Parts: sequence; structure tokens; C-alpha cells
Amino acid sequence: MKLRDKILSGILILLIGIMLGMILMLFRQGTFSFDLAEVNVTEITRSETPFWSNEDLERIDDRFLFKNVAKSVTPTVVYIETVVSNRGRNNYEEIESDDGFWERILPPRARTVGSGVIISKDGYILTNNHVVQDAVRDGISITLDDKRMFEARVVGGDPSTDLAVLKIDADELPAATVGNSDHVQVGEWVLAIGNPFRLRSTVTAGIVGALSRDVQIINDDYRIESFIQTDAAINRGNSGGALINTSGELIGINTAIATHSGSYQGYGFAVPSNLALKVASDIIEYGEVRRGLMGVRIQTVDARMARRLGIDQIRGVMVSGVGNNTAASEADLRPDDVIIAVNGHEVNESNHLQERVAMFRPGDEIELTIWRSGEVFNRTLVLKERELVMPEAPTIQEFDDEPELDEWREIPDGGRERGIEQKDFEELGFTLRALSKPENPDKFDIYIHRVQRFSDAWNRGLRDGSILLEINGVEADDLNVVEKEISKSLRKNRSLDLKVETQEGATGYFKLH
Repeated sequence: MKLRDKILSGILILLIGIMLGMILMLFRQGTFSFDLAEVNVTEITRSETPFWSNEDLERIDDRFLFKNVAKSVTPTVVYIETVVSNRGRNNYEEIESDDGFWERILPPRARTVGSGVIISKDGYILTNNHVVQDAVRDGISITLDDKRMFEARVVGGDPSTDLAVLKIDADELPAATVGNSDHVQVGEWVLAIGNPFRLRSTVTAGIVGALSRDVQIINDDYRIESFIQTDAAINRGNSGGALINTSGELIGINTAIATHSGSYQGYGFAVPSNLALKVASDIIEYGEVRRGLMGVRIQTVDARMARRLGIDQIRGVMVSGVGNNTAASEADLRPDDVIIAVNGHEVNESNHLQERVAMFRPGDEIELTIWRSGEVFNRTLVLKERELVMPEAPTIQEFDDEPELDEWREIPDGGRERGIEQKDFEELGFTLRALSKPENPDKFDIYIHRVQRFSDAWNRGLRDGSILLEINGVEADDLNVVEKEISKSLRKNRSLDLKVETQEGATGYFKLH
């Protein structure tokens, strides 16, 4: 190595040593430091009590009540499984053979599912009539929330409200607390508890969307529909389950949904608890529902009707017909009277009036507030028992060598000259038959001959055998005139106002859309 290189290497080593010595001195004096993290043992904080207590949360929002409400009410809702016989196959056990011949021809029995609510500790259960209708003997099984199973028997049912009561042999059961459905308000929070799609003990939440809904789903001449509407999710299997308020009280029995798909679309309907409890009490005490009747035909007052009557407000329910020897006739109710309250409770829908009256039994007194020709007064009415009588068809003239009138589908040839005409109005759901009056062959008595079941005319109470008196205020004594009025209303998309005389001799008013 050259001398020059040796000298440079020595100088470099010396400088490195000096630098290392200086760094060591700085560390020892603490004048040179780094930001180093101090590592401690990690501790996780745990608490058995939440930061916000249930009471605090409940004061903030009613929705925080759901947890406690669901916990307390879910044990009162049961799962119902029903074995239903096939139509026309009432004695399946007797015709079933070892070779399975009938099993190959006829399908097996169907199993339907639903929900129910325990309303007493000794085993009475309230549910929908359609859940247990047509059940075979020993074909109803009940599963409680704690998974115990019982066979149930039907105590009784009421098709007009779609309610039924079952009984199981058990004691000390958790029973629901029944609330007052008159206090339910639109917009309040509710829970629906049931067994949709066989999913046991399911809880959904929503609000009350409307009250006194009439959706025309019950197939019964004396149907009462004044449902509580809710958007809490209700599906197949929820029928008969509980609608609960945030106080944990039963305010309705879930019954139906409005849907195009067959599943939940935001509109569910429940029978109000006051009506449901009255029906259940009657069934338990008497084995059937005892319902007092007024004996009137009624219509909700709308703007057009209010103008015709001259009433100061669009309110109340108009009496369109009064039956003979009924509670209404004995209390001197008259057509065009407007009932605005029952026992002080205002009624502004015909189904709401029906619900109010349905809360009472035959022999009970109710006080009606009535508007009549500008005067408002109270009238006491004593309800009567429903009389089951078969309506008689009107007497009509017989014609020799004529086909049976029931078989006619259109006006027969030369019918007008023979004093008889007939016309089908399929859009409205009824057929009219005109018979010439003996005193004036050019004038006709026009009968409601045939009303198609579940049509708009049927759902609004129009029945076979009634006499059409007026249509849209025009006297109905000529079928051609009637047809022109109907065509004009249909063409202009207007409602039809019919004035009829029923088979009982009462005058009734019907509005068809």
C-alpha cells in the first residue's frame, strides 16, 4: 500500500472513532432521544350494566320499549296447525283402503297453519275463524312458546267477524292483557306477533296506518269489518296472532293483508280488541255470538248525499231503509235520518256504526244521536235478536210455452210485446227483469232478478227479489230508460244511485261505482 493511502485510511478510522464517541456521550447525557412508545399490559373494560338504562332509553323513544314488550307478550301467542278435510271428502277414514285406491285419486288432507292468542290462564285461545274452519275431528294442535303441545277443540266461531275461540286443557298459562282499542290512534307504534311461514314466535314492528278499514274480505251477509290497518309485517301464518301496543296490551287480532303478490306489501289488518273480546265472551258464555240488530240499511254520508240531505257537515251514517217490526221502526227511525253518534261516540263510516252496535246484545239499550231535517236529537233504541228467515222470491206472472226464466241469458225475442223483458248488466254484477203492470201495459215493475256473488252490487248489499224504484233520481218503470241511465253513467265513469224496495218492504238506497 502506498504511503498516501495508509495516511488517508488512518484519518478515516480516527474520524469514525470520534463520531462514535460523541454519539455515546450524547446518549449518556440524555441530550439526544427518540419518541419511543411505552408498552403496558392491555386492559379491556367490561360492564354488566349498559351506559343507558332501559328506563332512559324508553323516555327517549317508544321504540326502545319493543324489547320488553316482545319478551312479555310472545309467550301468550301460540302456533296452530290444523288438518282440513278435502272438499266433498267428509269421511276419509271410512273410504281409505289398504290398496291406496282413494289415495291415488284424491289428494291427502291439507295442513294449514296460523296463530292464536291465549286470553285466559285456563286455556281459552282467540284466533281467526278461517284458521280452524273445516278442521277434522281432533285435527287442531297447539304449540306454546315453551314448545309444549296440546290438542284443541273449537268452542265456537263467528264468520261475520272471522273470529273463533279454542280451548286446551291446561292451567296457569301466560295470558295476554287486552287493551282498549277505542284508544288506538293513527301513527302509534305497534308490534305484530305470530308464526309467518311456520317461523315460530316472530315479532315485527310498524305503526297504525288507519282505523275502521272496510276491505270487503269477509264472506258473510252480516259481516263486520272495521279493521285496524298497520304496516307491521304480516304474512301467511300470522292470521290469529296478536297486534300489541307499546304498553304490551292486545289491541287487535291480525286477520288479513292487502297484496298483489300473496305476501306482505305493507298493508295488514287486525280486528279491534274490543270487538274481538265481545265475540270471545259471547262464544265462551253462550257457545255463539249474540248480536243485537237495529234493523236498518245504512250508507256512509258523502258530499253528494250531504248536499241532497242539506246537512251542515259531511258526517254520520244515513239510514237508507227501515225494516218492519224492528228496533229501528219501534224507535221511529226514518229513511234519510243521519246517525252521528252511538252512546256519545261519533260514527262517520257505516262499518264503524256496525262495529259500535255489534258491541251490544239483544235487549241492550243504545242511545243514538240523530240529525233529521236540520234538527239534532237523541233517541233510545232497544236492540233485537237476529231472525234467520229464508227470503221469498217475488211472485211473477207465469207464461205458457215460455222457457224457464232462470235459464235466460238475454232478452227473449218479442219479450216486450209479451209483457216481460230481461237484461244482464255484467259490469255491475246483476240482471234486471221487467214485468208489465196489469193496470198499464206500457209501464213495468223492474226486479233485481239475479245478483252475482261478490260483485260490487253484492258487496254493497243488493239482493235478488228487490224492486228497482229509481235510478239516478229517474223513475224506473221502463227497462230501456234504465239501460240508458246505466250506459250513461258507465260511459262518464260516474256512480249509480239506486233506490229499491226490498222483499221485506223497506226502502233502500245503494251506490254502485
